[in-house]
Parts: sequence; C-alpha cells; structure tokens
Amino acid sequence: MITAPRLTAEVLLCHALRQERSYLYAHADEELPEVAWIHYGRYLHERLQGKPTQYITHKQEFYGREFRVTRDVLIPRPETEHLVEAALARIRPGDRVFDAGTGSGAIAITLALESKAEVIGGDLSTDALRVAVRNAHALGAQVQWVAADLVTALADRSLDVLVSNPPYVPRVDDPGLQREVRDWEPHLALFAGPTGLEIYERLIEQARRVLRTDGWLLFELGYNSLGPVERMLSEGWGELEMRQDLAGFPRVMAARVIC
Repeated sequence: MITAPRLTAEVLLCHALRQERSYLYAHADEELPEVAWIHYGRYLHERLQGKPTQYITHKQEFYGREFRVTRDVLIPRPETEHLVEAALARIRPGDRVFDAGTGSGAIAITLALESKAEVIGGDLSTDALRVAVRNAHALGAQVQWVAADLVTALADRSLDVLVSNPPYVPRVDDPGLQREVRDWEPHLALFAGPTGLEIYERLIEQARRVLRTDGWLLFELGYNSLGPVERMLSEGWGELEMRQDLAGFPRVMAARVIC
C-alpha cells in the first residue's frame, strides 16, 4: 500500500518533468512530453516495487534544507530534528562537536550551519560519507569527515558535544518493518543487534572517554529504549533530559558527563 498516493504521484511526475509542484497546476492542460512519460512510468514502477520516493528523487528535506539521499544512507526523518534542536540548545561558540553515524550528514551539516561550532561527522560506511561530503559542498557547510566506528578514531577528552542517531532496531523486528525500510534502507544504519540496545551501550561507554568534563551526549531513542538507556546513564552522568516528539513518544536523550 502506498501512503499519500496522490502526493507521491505528483512528486514523481514533477521529478520526471524536472519541475516544481506549482508547475503542475499552472500547466494542467498541457500534454506530457514523451520522454517525461517514459521517466514517469519508470518512477511509478519503482515506487510500486517498494522503493521509497526519496530514493527515486534522491531528495529529502531536513531542517528546511534539501539533502541528497541514496540507498547508502538512511532517509532523514522529521523526528530527528528534535535531536538537532536539543543539541543546538547546548552547543556554545567554538565547541567541538561530533556526529557519530552521520549517514547523509543531515545532523552534522545542520549543526554546522546553525551554530558557530567546529563540527565533525563520522561513519563506518565510506559510501555514506561520500553522500555527506556532497551534501556539505552543496549546502556550503564546513564539516570535517572521518571514517570511524562510532568515536573510536577520536582522542580522549577531545569533544564538547557528541550527537548520534544510532542504529537501534532489534533484529527480531526485521519481519515487521515496512518493506520500504526493510528492503531498501541500509541495514548497517538500522539494526543494532538482537536487543536493539547494543549500539547505545557502546556509544555511552565510548562517550565517557572522548567527552571533556561537563560535555554533552545527545542521541535519538528507539522504541522502548528509554528505560534501559536511563540505566546505562545511571553512573558518571548527570542532568539527564528526555524530549518527546510531536506524537508524545520519547525521542531524544541528553546527558552530561560528570566524571
């Protein structure tokens, strides 16, 4: 089943025409050129096979900016903007900020453009980093990029703020995922392990090594992860704050390292 079928059809038609949606209403009586019909038919076929619209158009808006997305990166979600807002509230001018598992670079690039911090983005996937680099160049963002498994490549006590939207889907949830997610988005960025908590454990442990005293760790929460994550932060962390998304679900956790 395709959600919002009319909107999807319009977006794909605009992509075939290489025009904005307003063009459809201003030229409603015009016939499609043959080449546009060919492209439109191919895009519709791909969407009916489950390919997400964003991977067809290679576009996704995030925090008011257009990002390029490919199958090498997760599609940025609006809910992740809550993580950006929580981070911006804590970043001071000149802070050194790291985005672990940067993917398309949406978080790192947004933080670089919205703050006066030194921002670094890291990802284990070099294919994802190539997408992030392209996005940074297109949007004029000054971001350093490193190929790294979480923060393993960073020196001790080298960061003021660490942000991440880590993999948090348990492997057992694989069959129940939407086919657009399960069959198309990169599993490296989706699945954390059997419980879905494995990356949180590693991230929190590594964060204590790389964050300076009073530095901040902020990350996105997965379904039913709030309780276990709070227990992971019970020692050595303070000023814990959870933010809900617009649907009322726990979405962002912030914690300050105290030792």
